[in-house]
Amino acid sequence: MAKILGYIAASLDGLIVSGDGSLDWLYKYDDMDLGEHDYRRFLKRIRTVVMGRGTYDFIANEPSPWAYGDQRVFVVTSRPMDNPKGPLETRNDVDALISELRAFDDGDVWMLGGGQLQMSFMQRGALDEIEIYVIPEILGSGLPLFPLTGLRASPTLISAMPIDKGCVRLHYRL
Repeated sequence: MAKILGYIAASLDGLIVSGDGSLDWLYKYDDMDLGEHDYRRFLKRIRTVVMGRGTYDFIANEPSPWAYGDQRVFVVTSRPMDNPKGPLETRNDVDALISELRAFDDGDVWMLGGGQLQMSFMQRGALDEIEIYVIPEILGSGLPLFPLTGLRASPTLISAMPIDKGCVRLHYRL
């Protein structure tokens, strides 16, 4: 059974996208040394990538090439997608998608992008672990790591460690 994982960066004030809709605040940390927790290493263990439509649209508008050619990709959306940037499938029923993902046995699943879809999975008890990289930036406005939905939970801390450039890696089991 596949594990469903989160791997995401957030500002010190708990935001994932700045008020102007950019990730420029995060890009200046691209050369950060994450050692064994490096994104490229993480991605090698991922067989399936799941993202919401907002994350997909953000990635599709970036000039960089599609980065997920080696993974199975699902975009959760109810809107049609014309000329997708890369090979992907769409789903609009989160409960059915979770069942589908749990049936995979060929690698882990990554919940890519925003907190809204991750929260939807957490509300269903379907996010197994999450790595949160806290970046020492205060943005003041933007999208929160997780939307406030009323969900109460007490994740178990697996590890917490300072990393390069004043950042902290938090790893939780849900």
